Amino acid sequence: MQAFIEQPKRIPFFLKLGILFSEKITGKTMLPARILAWYPKAAIGSGVMESLVAHADGDMTPRLLKLIRMTASYAAACPFCVDMNSYEYRDVGITDAEAESLRGDFEQVSTFSEREKLAIAYARLISQTPLKFHPDLVERVKSAFTEREFVILASTAAQVNYWARLIQALGIPPAGFGR
Repeated sequence: MQAFIEQPKRIPFFLKLGILFSEKITGKTMLPARILAWYPKAAIGSGVMESLVAHADGDMTPRLLKLIRMTASYAAACPFCVDMNSYEYRDVGITDAEAESLRGDFEQVSTFSEREKLAIAYARLISQTPLKFHPDLVERVKSAFTEREFVILASTAAQVNYWARLIQALGIPPAGFGR
């Protein structure tokens, strides 16, 4: 399976360095970055956004952030995002049953904390179209998370949604992280 368009034959040197760095970290060909090289401003903006993603911040643990990313990936129905954001989920303490539940009824999973359930529900909400914020859910999330954590939760899910829309618009297939 190929993307809708090919990567440029010549990639500017300054972008090539960033692409090679991301490919060294992931061990995969990063086709999104390569195709974005057609428009360097989009490549740089996307790269800066990706470099600033939260990986852990206080009570926003790697496990919680992975749950948010996986949930947003499933909700956006982005195969590349699911592949990338689900990679090594066990390493942050997510079980197979928990991972599978993110596709459907996560509320019945007893191993999720209340904060995790709220984060999953809010990430799903952020990833739906049209956006419709239910005041009761917003209040529950606000009472369980600090203002800083609320922003991290919202921006993490929104970032996945940005990538999901862009990657699907370019027809980029999964990179094979799960292999």
